[in-house]
Amino acid sequence: MSTKIPVNIVGNLVADPELTYGESGVAHAKLRVAVNQRIQGADGTWQDGEPVFHNVSAFRALAENASTSLRKGDPVTVSGELEFRAFEKDGEKREARRIVAETIGPDLRFGTAAYQRSPRAATAPEAEAGAGLQAAPEAAQPAYSIATKGPVEWAPLGGPARNEISL
Repeated sequence: MSTKIPVNIVGNLVADPELTYGESGVAHAKLRVAVNQRIQGADGTWQDGEPVFHNVSAFRALAENASTSLRKGDPVTVSGELEFRAFEKDGEKREARRIVAETIGPDLRFGTAAYQRSPRAATAPEAEAGAGLQAAPEAAQPAYSIATKGPVEWAPLGGPARNEISL
């Protein structure tokens, strides 16, 4: 049985995306995102909460673009569906959880991005006629890059500004 819940998360990649291709040729990228909540104590000071790690799966063009564009440590936003899957292994009931991404992007609170549109694939009639096809670039270019100038200042909603993020 599988349950899907719409979710949005904001966090940092803890590793480079892993891109693979299935037997049918569909691209699949696995990402791991750490989300760390800020908690205000009774004395008014802010502390880091325990990080929550999410497994994220992206497919097709989103998978290829994410693996080309994102690197470990990048701040990202992910929208998709949280998927729970119950299964049995070695006679024990288990549960797996992942987010199937619909969109992934850089968190622009911490830097800037220069967006570059990917070339669109030609439709079947265009491909037959050879119209609209572009040669593939020799080296894939990132869809965006994140640039920061000096320390990043940020504040959780309702909290004090901080200068402790390093990219």
